[in-house]
Amino acid sequence: MTKRKILVTSALPYANGAIHLGHMVEHIQTDVWVRFQKMRGHDCHYVCADDTHGTPIMLAAEKRGITPEALIEQVRTEHLADFTGFHIGYDNYYSTNSPENKAFAETIYRKLKADGKIVSRTIEQLFDPEKQMFLPDRFVKGECPKCGAKDQYGDNCEVCGATYSPTELKNPFSAVSGATPVLKSSEHYFFRLGECADFLKEWTAGATLRADGVSLPHLQHESLNKMNEWIEGGLQDWDISRDAPYFGFEIPDAPGKYFYVWLDAPIGYMASFKHLCERTGIDFDEYFKPDSTAEMYHFIGKDILYFHALFWPAMLKYAGYRAPTGVFAHGFLTVDGQKMSKSRGTFITAKSYLECGLNPEWMRYYIAAKLNARIEDIDLSLDDFIARVNSDLVGKYVNIASRAAGFIAKRFCGQLASSIADNELLVRLQREAMTIAAAYEAREYAKALRDVMALADLVNAYVDANKPWELARQEGQDARLQEVCSVLINAFRLLTIYLKPVLPKLSEGVEAFLNLEKLQWSDSETLLLGHVIQPYQHLMQRIEPALVDKLIEANKQSMEPTSAPAVQCEPLAETITIDDFAKVDLRVGKVLACQFVEGSDKLLQFTVDLGFETRNIFSGIRKAYGEPEKLVGRSVIVVANLAPRKMRFGVSAGMIVCASGADDAQGLFLLDTDAGAAPGMRIG
Repeated sequence: MTKRKILVTSALPYANGAIHLGHMVEHIQTDVWVRFQKMRGHDCHYVCADDTHGTPIMLAAEKRGITPEALIEQVRTEHLADFTGFHIGYDNYYSTNSPENKAFAETIYRKLKADGKIVSRTIEQLFDPEKQMFLPDRFVKGECPKCGAKDQYGDNCEVCGATYSPTELKNPFSAVSGATPVLKSSEHYFFRLGECADFLKEWTAGATLRADGVSLPHLQHESLNKMNEWIEGGLQDWDISRDAPYFGFEIPDAPGKYFYVWLDAPIGYMASFKHLCERTGIDFDEYFKPDSTAEMYHFIGKDILYFHALFWPAMLKYAGYRAPTGVFAHGFLTVDGQKMSKSRGTFITAKSYLECGLNPEWMRYYIAAKLNARIEDIDLSLDDFIARVNSDLVGKYVNIASRAAGFIAKRFCGQLASSIADNELLVRLQREAMTIAAAYEAREYAKALRDVMALADLVNAYVDANKPWELARQEGQDARLQEVCSVLINAFRLLTIYLKPVLPKLSEGVEAFLNLEKLQWSDSETLLLGHVIQPYQHLMQRIEPALVDKLIEANKQSMEPTSAPAVQCEPLAETITIDDFAKVDLRVGKVLACQFVEGSDKLLQFTVDLGFETRNIFSGIRKAYGEPEKLVGRSVIVVANLAPRKMRFGVSAGMIVCASGADDAQGLFLLDTDAGAAPGMRIG
């Protein structure tokens, strides 16, 4: 086997909130892959850090009356405790507010500038006269310039889905102070991403030949398609600067100008690895020089693909470093088929999960059993969580050891048989090692665990066929009893090897029970013969439903109202005539298809039958309807004569009508029709 050198990262959690199970999907996915690589004997290093810069951090610290430095150190400690509690095995967990990151950010900026990839120009931005600060898009609110919806952010409308610049908002106000912002000019620095298009087209469609001779595409198929859309649509210059006051690194030779957080955040991967190298003697340059044969992989959520598959490779390339070997994107986590919700108690924090006494390896197993190599959302069904863990881990796997170990301890002083004639089952289990390894390597964890549990079924069938409890009562069957139980203990050991990347803590208990050093993947090639094991200790408990109920209650909003709040209605619009109303053509539509829009956390894409034709419509109601497939077949009301609007996701040919209150918290509600209303019928 060729020994590989591998650097792996997870996306950096932002230092302004708690770690929740959505974060854990990614970090568990990464950790399983890293542990597998280490079990295979490769030099694999896993680094991460807190993403610590930006306006939100500055304002959050100000609100608490502490310095940004104090805030990010406190949050980093909390984050690391949560990740450690879920057995995430970083080799280094650092901070982007580090001297290494500052040095790398400045170096990369200077190299890009020397290569002509940095340009400055004066732009106009909204400025808060009370806070004396320029306002990022998300810190400006106002009325949508397209549909007039109130209290919308400065970059896009959550009601109609329109995108725009903050300066287009009607009646804008600062989300920081409430003041009316004013336009103010400022010099900004831009990375000429468009000049990198040829390289990015080649890199995104390319592959890397690994040291073991395997050719691996840089991007998943779905990611490549999306990158091609963006590249072919024309790449714009990227604004990499922000004005003071701002918490971050000041740009060299530009007083009062700071690197935008998304410039130095991915550089934080380099900084964390550099910190690890300095502690352990690893050669940093061997991993980041342009001709490096080491592998570098980033595990990320699909919402930040643009930064990791376009900006980041281009920055590395034109600053004289190597580009990533692969960027692995995953989907989002829903709970019981819906977006995580604080009011329902399904916005589950890692800390609450641990404090409620739930075993983190229950969740590690469940998430891994749902993950594959594609960019698909996964759902945490709490009932299925209980059933699957209890069935697979306790009923099928752990019980194998408990059914055999007692006989070995009591009848044979803990010693396994010195030879096994009846080893057809064990040969079958050993033969599957390569198949399961290939699934882990390809991040097809669901397949790997299905295969492991199918093997566990075979082992349990062997137990039922050979009935060791009956052999124990029969005279002259000691040798057979010892052999059968030795087969079971060896089978349990092989299953543990295959599960160890997912269940590292339980595997430690198995290693102690079997009196072994740390299990490696190559140990699947051998059997334990004549080996003495320790008395069996219980390895895992079943999930009691009451524990999950306790978890849900712990995560419900503490100030959740006991009764529904009164609806805050908006004032009536200006009076119109019947002629004005007649201009709006409202039609009944039937939803033929509905899906999430990749790259947007607000939009749903509808295919609607209007009777006379089919329309594509984008609607900003994703936060209210987290299961788009359940909207298929439903009747909706459509503004059918609205001029088509080109959005970056495609053309929206109409508007789906919703009811809403004056307050976002009151939600959005699709309007429906009585039975019998057919697609195309006019409303009025």
